[in-house]
Amino acid sequence: MKISTRKYAGLVVLTALLGMPLTHAVANETVTEAQEVISDSWITSKVKSVFLSNKNISGLIINVETVDGVVALTGEVPTAVERDLAIAKAKEIKGVKGVAADGLKASH
Repeated sequence: MKISTRKYAGLVVLTALLGMPLTHAVANETVTEAQEVISDSWITSKVKSVFLSNKNISGLIINVETVDGVVALTGEVPTAVERDLAIAKAKEIKGVKGVAADGLKASH
């Protein structure tokens, strides 16, 4: 009984050791992909929450989308000052690589 338990334990350890690099590589790739998606989602949420919490920005009328760390702002705000403030606030968010605001217009 002792011998078969040892053989079984050795086989489990060997299988685990051989399987680790493959499993580890696949897990890291999946985690990296998930982090990229989460990062863009997190950035979008963070920008939107900053806009909504700032009384000088019309957060409800500015659309925010993030792709590969680049934030795209669209919509129409009342003034150029508000447009500039929204762009500046978006650039301050951690992880933002750039802000595309061609679609964010000022009505006055």
